[in-house]
Amino acid sequence: MVLPLVYVLNGPNLNMLGMRQPEVYGSATLDDVEQICIQNAEQLEIAIDFRQTNDEGELVSWIQECKGKAKGIIINAGAYSHTSIATLDALLSVDLPVIEVHISNIYRRESFRHHSYVSQAATGVICGLGLQGYALALAAIADIILEEDS
Repeated sequence: MVLPLVYVLNGPNLNMLGMRQPEVYGSATLDDVEQICIQNAEQLEIAIDFRQTNDEGELVSWIQECKGKAKGIIINAGAYSHTSIATLDALLSVDLPVIEVHISNIYRRESFRHHSYVSQAATGVICGLGLQGYALALAAIADIILEEDS
């Protein structure tokens, strides 16, 4: 049985989790996030492709790569959420369900973080629940995929 594929894409500075602003993002690392995603994906019977980049162009290319390969996208675009129309355009072009994740509550932070271009393409948004947001996003995308396939 081929499991449905979900890309879990992470943007700039998420490779610095555990070192960068632990009072905001906690002490867990990106490797910890990946392990949470792997464990939850196995339970949900979905496959994941987990990636991180600091490069906007690479993120856009990965999103485009999803078309025809993936059943959905979970994305924490980091600062690109608030600045990248290119990321928005790429997400809109692939016509897939998208769950946007933010570890911190972007609405309790600086005002420039309150707007997300990614949200305009997202089926749903999870923010402020720490690493648990990734597990919730995987459960949500699995439900969406199951609903679409039935």
